[in-house]
Amino acid sequence: MNSNLRWNLEDAPWAQLRAERLTDNAAWRYLLCSASFIEITTDLYTQALLDYFADDADVAGWLRDEWEGQELQHGRALRAYVEHVWPDFDWPRVYAAFRAEYAPLISAEALMPKHSLEMVARCVVEMGTSTYYTALNRATDEPVLKWLTQRIYEDEIAHYKHFLRYFQAWRDRDGASRREIALTLWRRLKMIEAEDSWVVTKHVHAALYPGEAWDDRVYRAVIADCRRTVAAHFPHRMSVKMLLHPLDVGPRMQRLLIPPLTGVARLVA
Repeated sequence: MNSNLRWNLEDAPWAQLRAERLTDNAAWRYLLCSASFIEITTDLYTQALLDYFADDADVAGWLRDEWEGQELQHGRALRAYVEHVWPDFDWPRVYAAFRAEYAPLISAEALMPKHSLEMVARCVVEMGTSTYYTALNRATDEPVLKWLTQRIYEDEIAHYKHFLRYFQAWRDRDGASRREIALTLWRRLKMIEAEDSWVVTKHVHAALYPGEAWDDRVYRAVIADCRRTVAAHFPHRMSVKMLLHPLDVGPRMQRLLIPPLTGVARLVA
């Protein structure tokens, strides 16, 4: 195993796989196929981030030597799982079509104007993945998926902590204001829904239902079904706490803000 990887896919309890628990569930197929596509496209993000942070050897080294390999491992693991549970899903073909459309959206020019703000955006992404895999882990009783999502979650939390630390260092260097940080948090949250989710769901849908129409109505119906599958298991409080950290509001203010913001998160999720 690569020394920078925290776990080995071969150690997953494949003998305990109970594929029948998920095989006929369309929402789970969307959730896991989409996640595998996004994770395994990390190489594109890595190059854009390496170009952007070329002046920071610590950040560049960590991105190249640890983060990229661990994220790609997530994608490979989820691909293996999808191909075990849904062997009829033509993963290579569908992924190639997705990547062709998605790759042009990723470039250094699309990153935030300040290094600290890009680290804030990265914190949002890692918050999203951490809470996503937490919800999947809680929602499933399939043993192999339970094992995989726990390990991916642990990696994503570690990544979040790295990006948060790098954000704090860069904030002191480029002087990002709290207002800029808050706007970046909001914009990156909206981007995940508006761009990433739309493109990946579109390609999974085309593979599952060839020839069927794809529009905003279909997209919203698919997303609603996926949300219903995991909604009761989503860690809203955890997501709020992770989003508040870059704002540096202090422990007392966090205690005041977390309950109402968690309530809002439950309403809008």
